[in-house]
Amino acid sequence: MNDVGVAATRYEDRYFTVPDGLKLHFRDYPGSAEKPPLLCLPGLTRNSRDFTELAERYSPQFRVLALEFRGRGMSDYDPNPARYIPPTYAQDVIELLDQLASPQAIFVGTSLGGLVSMAVAVLQPQRIAATILNDVGPVINDVGVDRIKTYVGSGQRFANWDEAGETIARNTQAFDNYSHDDWVGMAKRNCREENGEVVFDYDPAIAFPFKSAPSTPTVDLWPFFAALAQKPLLVVRGARSDLLSAETLEEMRKVAPGMRSVIVPGVGHAPDLSEPEAAAAIDEFLDSLD
Repeated sequence: MNDVGVAATRYEDRYFTVPDGLKLHFRDYPGSAEKPPLLCLPGLTRNSRDFTELAERYSPQFRVLALEFRGRGMSDYDPNPARYIPPTYAQDVIELLDQLASPQAIFVGTSLGGLVSMAVAVLQPQRIAATILNDVGPVINDVGVDRIKTYVGSGQRFANWDEAGETIARNTQAFDNYSHDDWVGMAKRNCREENGEVVFDYDPAIAFPFKSAPSTPTVDLWPFFAALAQKPLLVVRGARSDLLSAETLEEMRKVAPGMRSVIVPGVGHAPDLSEPEAAAAIDEFLDSLD
């Protein structure tokens, strides 16, 4: 059996319908029913494929659920782009847990996924067993937001995977050790083939509320972070991140003195969580929850 076939056997593609009628997709990797599942929530333009390596590392020790927010991957696109906002995503996450009859989860939130985790911590704090925040915090650096705004929702099409990888390399903040093949691999996680071309695997309309919002959030996110920090917390930061600054990480430690953290060298926004430093920190963190 080839690698693709092996990977395909590791999870089940599942769907659930949210109250406004959209059908959302998640990957369900089998695992222990004795502990809360890992619930993986991706970044703004990303999808469940970002968590393939992490999910295969921890399943079947843990059940792993990798959700695709509305407008991403195999989830339905929302006809009302105004709903592409964190409060909506948080309600979708709660609906998923309700339909799975899962009282709690260990949240793994990359970037936007981390903001959604904070929102859930305010809306239904009992659903949070623990959290891994990947390169995001209650203060979001304008430099990173402005960089993302330059390309999100552009509707670019590429002739092949090499061109897609080269474009993503230009758009993405520094990753010192990435080769051309690594960037093509990232493109295959970010994009899909359509009519002989390669396109980003999300609804371009997700950019509407994101681009219309001010670079600096008008909502004070510190109370959201403080709510999340009531449970065990690990923060992963890329050493070259332009979204989560070193200064913000230090302020987060003051609010959450019990939080763990790890810096991934040579990596910008956001670590893929397979880096040796990140993997070791996640192993230790999950072991500490037993």
